[in-house]
Amino acid sequence: MLKALSKSIFGSSNDRYVKSLGKIVNEINALEEQIQALSDEELQGQTVKFRQQLAEGRTLDDILPEAFATVREASVRVLGMRHFDVQMIGGIVLHRGEISEMKTGEGKTLVATLATYLNALSGKGVHVVTVNDYLASRDAEWMGRLHNWMGLTVGVIVPNLNEFERREAYGSDITYGTNNEFGFDYLRDNMKHDKAQMVQRPFNYAIVDEVDSILIDEARTPLIISGPTEDKTDLYVTIDEVVKKVDEDWYEADEKTKNISWTEDGIEEVEKLLIAAGLLETDNLYDVENTQVVHHLDQALKANIMFKKDTDYIVKDDKVVIIDEFTGRMMDGRRWSNGLHQAVEAKEGVKIEPENQTMASITFQNYFRMYPKLSGMTGTAATEASEFWDIYKMNVVEIPTNVPVARIDEEDEFYKNTMDKFAAIAKAIKEKQETGQPVLVGTVSIEKSELLSQFLDKEGVKHEVLNARQHEREAHIVAQAGRMGAVTIATNMAGRGTDIQLGGNVEFRVGDELGEIEEGPNRDAAIERIKQEVREEKQRVLDAGGLFVLGTERHESRRIDNQLRGRSGRQGDPGLSRFYLCLEDDLLRIFGPDTLFARMMNSNLEDGEAIGSKWLSKAIETAQKKVEARNYDVRKQVVEYDDVMNDQRKVIYEQRGEIMDSETVDDVVLDMRQDTIAALVAQSCPPGSYPEQWDVEGLKANVNEVLGLNPPIDEWLEEDQIEPEIFEERISAMAAEVMDRKVAESDPQLWRRVEKSILLDRLDHHWKEHLATLDALRQVVWLRAHAQKKPIDEYKQEAFGLFESMLDTLRQDVTGILIKSELRMAPPPQESLPDLPDFLTGHIDPLTGLDNSNDGDGSETQAAHFGALAGSAQAAAGPGGHFPDNPYADQNISRNAPCPCGSGNKYKHCHGAMA
Repeated sequence: MLKALSKSIFGSSNDRYVKSLGKIVNEINALEEQIQALSDEELQGQTVKFRQQLAEGRTLDDILPEAFATVREASVRVLGMRHFDVQMIGGIVLHRGEISEMKTGEGKTLVATLATYLNALSGKGVHVVTVNDYLASRDAEWMGRLHNWMGLTVGVIVPNLNEFERREAYGSDITYGTNNEFGFDYLRDNMKHDKAQMVQRPFNYAIVDEVDSILIDEARTPLIISGPTEDKTDLYVTIDEVVKKVDEDWYEADEKTKNISWTEDGIEEVEKLLIAAGLLETDNLYDVENTQVVHHLDQALKANIMFKKDTDYIVKDDKVVIIDEFTGRMMDGRRWSNGLHQAVEAKEGVKIEPENQTMASITFQNYFRMYPKLSGMTGTAATEASEFWDIYKMNVVEIPTNVPVARIDEEDEFYKNTMDKFAAIAKAIKEKQETGQPVLVGTVSIEKSELLSQFLDKEGVKHEVLNARQHEREAHIVAQAGRMGAVTIATNMAGRGTDIQLGGNVEFRVGDELGEIEEGPNRDAAIERIKQEVREEKQRVLDAGGLFVLGTERHESRRIDNQLRGRSGRQGDPGLSRFYLCLEDDLLRIFGPDTLFARMMNSNLEDGEAIGSKWLSKAIETAQKKVEARNYDVRKQVVEYDDVMNDQRKVIYEQRGEIMDSETVDDVVLDMRQDTIAALVAQSCPPGSYPEQWDVEGLKANVNEVLGLNPPIDEWLEEDQIEPEIFEERISAMAAEVMDRKVAESDPQLWRRVEKSILLDRLDHHWKEHLATLDALRQVVWLRAHAQKKPIDEYKQEAFGLFESMLDTLRQDVTGILIKSELRMAPPPQESLPDLPDFLTGHIDPLTGLDNSNDGDGSETQAAHFGALAGSAQAAAGPGGHFPDNPYADQNISRNAPCPCGSGNKYKHCHGAMA
């Protein structure tokens, strides 16, 4: 009570902090007239002036008021938009490395230009991170006009860019892109063999748009780059046939975690089926020889029981396409890991692609924590404020709205079953449409979207269904969701980042309706007509009550529900929101107090009857809090395990960087050789042991196997006072003599390149194998809990030992290859960089196998870009090696389609690379 009283008198800590920022806003406003008096040339010259001031020792904080005032005036002249005072506060919060929570429609995209411009003045680069490629391209083009006018360079990272384009974009003052593109480029950079191939530069500052979606929702799943392994199609198909014969009593399923396990009776029965199918090496399912079969059996069972078509995935063009559980979007090109995707493909009877092995991975937590300064913006972050602070050390600041929110949030309505609920929803939507009030309906799956669509068809309600099947039209559909009588069914937060304007969106209408009309008086007149129509229609929508947001289910996170509600009530517009729930909803069925709900609702409700209660809504919120806490624990567990790998990743990546920077790696190779020899001697002649205890034959065999040497150890043993250290010295001398002779017979420059190449190649190989081992360890280490041991502690201990073992193996491998290698002199090879294959990129949940990413190909290297041309397209080169114009440039050919020249290569690797 005292806390509430204190808050009412003095305001919350957030209110006091926001109020303190008002002093800086007053300084900015005081400069407005002075800045307005500048000519365009003088205003553009401010950028050079600010950079000069920074070079003279002033800080970004020192120049903030004048820089922000400059951006506001430039925005008025270039974009026709003036920053509100609350937007200035949001910009200050972003510059300070905090999270700016601003309601939908408050202009977060424009707010970002303030902190982006200020921090880009240092020349170290600013990354603006968005949730999808459309928003990255849109914002880069839209806000790029402002930044370019002010003399800053702007780049955008989207899928299918080649290395030159990526490097140029990252070299810009400001770079827009998606979280997946930035993360995968970081991993790919650390798989390359030359600094010239790397596209990113050192991290400086990042602004994360929709920060809750990227740093919270998607943070459960690490980014993974993988390469193909052997084809096991027959195994997947056969095991799927076995699983389809499984009885329900043979397994136990947990919908909360999407895990599934066999019962004792089930194990006996499935053993019989596997033996009959000829899949078991022994009669016992859990013998070590049957490990692979058991793994794929579990994945097939999970695919058939836990993963639902049109909810977790769809089948499109004879392929299984993952549906993002958070946004409802298709994840083209993304695949589940550990054989799960292949199991789903076998289930659906489509072509089965080979499994992939992890080659590099990182969590978003560890990726974004590498930025010296990180900030974010969203409409909903307060419910996760503690997690933002614990993981990222980012404070959440709630920015007041420019105009008070006028939306009415009604109590939830509860029904007995889905059919009753959807019938009531269809009736309510029809009533709203008849009054002209637009309706945005939020669903949790494609299946529910299409079911509701059928109900609306029966009621004769005209509507748009936006889900993964309409991904390409997403922004256009959502942009017009505020028109008179519009009914839009959207999966979760589809279209997030696209503003819903009452009466319609002028920009999208112009693009859709006037695309064929050329610039001129006719087009100008048509644009003015559209603007007038939108103004008139907006007034009619306002009179009808604004946008009605209808939720068909509660999401497991309150934040997602708030995001849906926030689509209504933009900039003080009137609005309405209401959620419809029933006992069959996933949240109530899986997480809710089902006995209490079921008893009360089944006994008191008639078919089609609804109740509304604050107590019931409170119970739902309690269930959501439990789920949020569980999800936080999952994310915390992911980052705990990745922190162990991250320490090792830093060591490997730093070592790679040092090797690539070095002109010669002689000292590294020498240290590796010395350590290898010392390890071989210590293995056969343990310290403190007597000569008669030494394994002399083993030492001779190991030295010969690893180094290809035959030292006279028996003769050495006849000497008095022989010690293991003497063995080390003499074997080292023999190895050094062989290496010196080898170097003397070779071109020194060529030998240095060979050493560096072998060192990087073997480092990458053993790191890849180490990642696979850690993946396997993470999947089984939880069993140690049965022995009263903490799995994460066991994982740390085991991972450290495995890392030490990997380094020992690496030293031995590199030493053996170099000392045994034979260099044959040949004409000097052409200077070229090694190719990286077109790796698959994924964003995989290590606990469930779910993939949550939307990264395209985007993996071509500079070598792939030009190396592929050297084959089929080299003949097309003109005098001096230059290519003529691409003859297919105007044919709109897909980058992944076969090149029409008949080379057999993809277009992007042939004539498409000439663009």
